[in-house]
Amino acid sequence: MGKIEFIEGLRSFTAQERRNIIIYVAGIMMYKFGLEAFNGSIVALATNRYDYESIQDHTPSRTFERVGLLTGLNQACQCIGSILIAPLVKRYPTKNVISAAVAIFGLCSALLLILDAATGGTFMPVAYRTNHPKNEWSYYGKYNTDAIIPLYCISGVAYGMVELIRRTIPRDIVGGDVQKLRRMDAIVHIFYEVTGTAGAFVTGLVIIPTLGNNMAFIITPVCFGIAAIIWFFITELGFHRNKKAGAKKGPVYWKAAFKSLSLFGESIWVGAKILFSSRKFIWLVPGYAVALYAHRYLENSIAPQIARRYMGESAWAQIMVGGSNLGELLGAASVFLFTNVVHTPVPWLRLDALMLLIVWYIPFWRPPVGDVSQAWIVAATFAPISFGWAAGDVSLGAYIQASLTRLESKNRNVSSLGAVMAFLYSFYIVTYAILSTVLGRYLDAMYNKSGGNNGGSIREGLVYTVGVQFTLVCVLVLAASFVPRGAWAFNPRMVSDEDLTADPPVTNADVDADDASDIRDLTLKHEYQASEVESEGMEQKRTREML
Repeated sequence: MGKIEFIEGLRSFTAQERRNIIIYVAGIMMYKFGLEAFNGSIVALATNRYDYESIQDHTPSRTFERVGLLTGLNQACQCIGSILIAPLVKRYPTKNVISAAVAIFGLCSALLLILDAATGGTFMPVAYRTNHPKNEWSYYGKYNTDAIIPLYCISGVAYGMVELIRRTIPRDIVGGDVQKLRRMDAIVHIFYEVTGTAGAFVTGLVIIPTLGNNMAFIITPVCFGIAAIIWFFITELGFHRNKKAGAKKGPVYWKAAFKSLSLFGESIWVGAKILFSSRKFIWLVPGYAVALYAHRYLENSIAPQIARRYMGESAWAQIMVGGSNLGELLGAASVFLFTNVVHTPVPWLRLDALMLLIVWYIPFWRPPVGDVSQAWIVAATFAPISFGWAAGDVSLGAYIQASLTRLESKNRNVSSLGAVMAFLYSFYIVTYAILSTVLGRYLDAMYNKSGGNNGGSIREGLVYTVGVQFTLVCVLVLAASFVPRGAWAFNPRMVSDEDLTADPPVTNADVDADDASDIRDLTLKHEYQASEVESEGMEQKRTREML
């Protein structure tokens, strides 16, 4: 976007809209920074605590089995949060709901701080900041590490609430104008990803080494509280209370929540039938859901494994995640810049698959322990991997929305788009929850077999959990890119013999207003939670679906 186009884009917003966008961006930056500190600290804390328990009790390590279970259950609970919050967006202004939700998230994030302090936990001793003794975490609270799992699940519910509302509020700020939504999305996306990258680096290099894993996320409730206050000042644009919904009290809310849960279950079933009954759509399962699983496994499993077992410092996993975030930002920007050159997701998907092979160096790499520069090397290798994934994910997400918008749903209660996205996201969640736990248990077994806390190694296990697994994903995703008709070309102009550049006719004849609103609220989270990056094309198609 040139300077003139950028200025003209800003002028397209009214003064009140510009004010609200500034307020929203300020809040989203505070939220993202606190989120990076929270997620990064929790994973590092759990990794250290499970190792510490193993050392103190002289028991075999179970660290990565439990960390895999921890992250998998947290993501599953995000789905529950999105379902619970869906009925509220029809009763109250969105800006009030998101302010309340992020405040609740802040309180949930403080539970672990309270537990740690109540059981004797303190800030990391000053002397440890420059020379931290190996395997020494006596300043942690004296509680069973498994207690982190239910607390992290509770925070996952709150996380899901915030993320659902965060996806819908732009419409309240700038209305239904597609061009304004696209421009606002571009602005928000840039600040969101820049803050996420900075937050990951600052958490790993400054906050955790200064405060300790157990106290590093003390800034999270503060950041979330500030974000809640900032967002509260967004103007209520175009909100009209649903009188019928507003009159309902108490148990009716839970009835609506259970209705949302029922619709979500129905969506998964309908989505499976759509995907597995057509050559046009079946390739989306490996192309979207499996590729997403590989990306999350890279950040949430491989990074902590390398940081702890190779370098001896769990906090440095956040440096690697920062490099991954930077790659995502560049990948999404590339899709935006080359929209008129790369017409379909196929080239990006193939790039995504090939980039996965970079991880083969990890099992055979022997970096010196305690050298932070080695974490930056990993971050540099994660960047192109996440570049390929983000480019493929963003372009594929836009393709999914465009193609399914043209598919008339045969089900009165569920839209085709919502059903497919619900299935793909659920497929990813189940796959990650199972494999991250199973593969983590395998790595723990390799570690214990080779000596455990007395010099054990996971390199032999990483050959299979990293190299072989990502090669299989590469082959699967690459093969999927050749399934749709017309995809054998290097850069096809269209796939499945369908032109997706023209606006499709939009009809809501089969879905009444209340059902459409329920479906929209329920599925928005699952359409976008899979990725923290969105292209302008995705936003345009999403807007058409809502309209």
